[in-house]
Amino acid sequence: MSTERQAIPRYRAFEGPPLFRQGYRPFFLGAGLWALVDTALWFAVLNGLLSIPTAFVPAAWHAHEMIFGFAAATIAGFLLTAIPNWTGRMPLQGGPLVVLFAIWLIGRAAVATSAIIGPSLAAGLDLAFPVLLIGVVLREILAGRNWRNLPMPAALVGLLVANVLTHLETIGLAETGSIGQRLGIGIIIILISLIGGRIIPSFTRNWLAKRGATSMPATPNGFDRFCLALVVAALGAWVAIPGEMATGALFLAAGFASFARLVRWRGHDTLAEPLVWSLHAGFAWVPAGLCLIGLGILVPSVFPATAGLHALSVGAIGLMTLAVMTRATLGHTGRGLEADRWTTAIYILIAAAALVRVAAPFMVDFYGALLLASAFLWSAAFGLFVLRYGRMLIRDHIEKEARKT
Repeated sequence: MSTERQAIPRYRAFEGPPLFRQGYRPFFLGAGLWALVDTALWFAVLNGLLSIPTAFVPAAWHAHEMIFGFAAATIAGFLLTAIPNWTGRMPLQGGPLVVLFAIWLIGRAAVATSAIIGPSLAAGLDLAFPVLLIGVVLREILAGRNWRNLPMPAALVGLLVANVLTHLETIGLAETGSIGQRLGIGIIIILISLIGGRIIPSFTRNWLAKRGATSMPATPNGFDRFCLALVVAALGAWVAIPGEMATGALFLAAGFASFARLVRWRGHDTLAEPLVWSLHAGFAWVPAGLCLIGLGILVPSVFPATAGLHALSVGAIGLMTLAVMTRATLGHTGRGLEADRWTTAIYILIAAAALVRVAAPFMVDFYGALLLASAFLWSAAFGLFVLRYGRMLIRDHIEKEARKT
């Protein structure tokens, strides 16, 4: 459901820092900063410039932090802001929000220093955040009797399980790290497919209606449910039997269905507004990634396995998170829903990062240079987000600031 259709419930009196007045503020800022820090650290490790005292294998640490650090923070920010609109209940703010965000930070530090404090303690500290987030989300949905959104806490439980699987390998109890990574990415892509299917046509319809357009995005129906079921089936098979031909065929079917679903939302009519077309562009990486993974399974000699993986991670997750974070920040801080040139640059930079990263395994002679270029473009996109939107996230609502002056 769109987070713009209903008014945000009244907030409790809170005289603390604006950063902890609404859930999206600390988690969007934290996600942006961690996307920068993690990428810089990973690139330094990859080139032998730095060693991180983590019990994770370096590549596994990077993947873990992208999924359960960066992406999890973005999901938390979105849900903590959207759920009050869905339920009509008071949002989480103040002290409880400070505690939840602090636990997320502790998890990042614990995983990075797990070789020092021990992998079991690090796992406990890291897993505390998703456990508490599930409790918060489930409590609000049940209290508000908002049964339509029960898939949200269910998805968070899936992410928790995926995170547990990655820690089990680090602790030495089971070789489940890669399964946990695939499950984590799969659940995030399912969330993008589910939530994107609600907000993209809704925001597009609102924008087109204001301009007097007569052709509108298709209303969600059985076709959307069928497409979503295919995506779930393909990603589920990827987790359980990643190398089977049937899994590759499922991925291709899910990719083509997701592309057909996207076309029905009329993104080609929104090129005048980056805040809208960025959502369509971000979602477009879902069918691209699904098809590339399918082809990587069916024709591995031609299509590298990492191409599809990075289409989903850098493309779909990277661009969709930035599209949602920029739009939500503008709307919820009282600013107009129009992208300036800096916001447009953010979208272009992250899209370029995805294109370069997906192309890298196809161009082995330039692989190192393309990897560096992708990391630079990714960092530039999130760095610009932090610079442009960080001040909005740490300051009062624009109307409240105007009253003070």
